Amino acid sequence: MTAGTTHRTTATRSRKLRSPRFAAVGALAVAGSLLLTACGDQTEGAKKGDGDRSSNSAPLFDKLPEKYQKSGVIKVGTNAEYAPMESVENGKIVGVDPDIAAELGKKLGVEFQFTSGSFDGLITALNTGRHDVAMSSITDNKQRQEGLDENGKKLGKGVDFVDYFLAGTAVYTKKGNPQGVKSIADLCGKAAAVQRGTTYEKALQTQSKACQDAGKPAVKIESFENDTEAQTRVKSGGAVAGVNDYPVALDLARKADDGKAFEVVGDQIDAGPFGIAVSKENTGLRDALKEAVDAIIADGSYGKVLEKWGASSGAIDKAAINGGK
Repeated sequence: MTAGTTHRTTATRSRKLRSPRFAAVGALAVAGSLLLTACGDQTEGAKKGDGDRSSNSAPLFDKLPEKYQKSGVIKVGTNAEYAPMESVENGKIVGVDPDIAAELGKKLGVEFQFTSGSFDGLITALNTGRHDVAMSSITDNKQRQEGLDENGKKLGKGVDFVDYFLAGTAVYTKKGNPQGVKSIADLCGKAAAVQRGTTYEKALQTQSKACQDAGKPAVKIESFENDTEAQTRVKSGGAVAGVNDYPVALDLARKADDGKAFEVVGDQIDAGPFGIAVSKENTGLRDALKEAVDAIIADGSYGKVLEKWGASSGAIDKAAINGGK
């Protein structure tokens, strides 16, 4: 998000493939989206095309499929609108995800190159081969693993996830919380802004149904193409609240207008794992990434990245494959 942890789970910031980093898998193309390639720190993992790495400099290089050993590059699709997870500063994609990827690159002996596009097109772009992985505060859930929409209809072949972070959904309001919102349950009959195709959009839909089942008016869900528009809607007073990944919402509340624009209300909802999405056919890369995540957790570099970005609350002890529910 211009600020933005999408939560992107079926009930938490999970973004649909957000979030932080849930909802149905998007089928929209990324054509026409702003493309930005990350540079700087992310190039530290390896020099492109070396074809050889010593066990000391890149201990997991031999675990990679030959394709990546030869190219020295893993192409990453992201939606760089979710600080502190991923956002654009001075023309570069920065944040938790790019820094974690840089550490993974050191273990694997390759460079992770980030390109930003629309969130709901990330899985489609992954499965068409545009990207090798998607890393964008994407909540790992069964829906995305199996390629289903919110009604259980098959949309695609789904993806595998390598889980590396934990986050939930959060509600944020305009500073001062003028309508006294205490939780997502207080949004019955009120306007709430959210990014389209995310798991937190799904969280609002679930809450809206709960409102109606209790005899209350539905939530007036206002879905936007990007999270910046949702934030603007809340800031202007057009929506009572916004819903986002918990770490992203916290970062937004701390930094937007020097902390004078928004505040987070209540506790995070239904925390779940963020995962690096990988094609189901690309099991070699998936397994190498899992080993690399475990390696950076073990050597402490993972924890240092999270501490740098104020995201230590999302730390995990061990990577998992398809650990989301």
